[in-house]
Amino acid sequence: MTKAYYSTVFDQPAPQAWKIVRDFNNYPVWVGDAGESRIEDGKTGDTVGAVRSVLCQERHIRQRLPALSDVERAQAYEFCGAASLPVTDFQAALRIAPIVDGDRAFVEWWATFGCDAALRAELTGTFRAWFGKWLESLRTTLTHLPSGFPREAAIRGG
Repeated sequence: MTKAYYSTVFDQPAPQAWKIVRDFNNYPVWVGDAGESRIEDGKTGDTVGAVRSVLCQERHIRQRLPALSDVERAQAYEFCGAASLPVTDFQAALRIAPIVDGDRAFVEWWATFGCDAALRAELTGTFRAWFGKWLESLRTTLTHLPSGFPREAAIRGG
């Protein structure tokens, strides 16, 4: 198995970042250019087992939420059906931990997957770059939230 990993520090508190990320259907709220997202079968975005259907840049991606923990401020996801890249056994996780010093957040995102050995470095770099880009988008979202956040109107699904 191959692992792609990215981590960063946010100036905002962990609960504030988690408030946005925890809903699996909030992806377009904080990921720039994420397109449209909906949770299938009438489930909610915080239901373990929910499937997120995303239309992004003319690609349809389906992902399942096999784990979500409010205690750990973490969620895991996997492709549901065919992966959009040449990978197998893809499992990804995002975790937001508190940094007590300064009331900030340590955010990490990683994926494990199988792939052809010749593609390992390229795919690892691709996922790492995407995780960094998407976390930067989350940082921007958090920076531009109105004072008094969390406001339910700023977050899909409350």
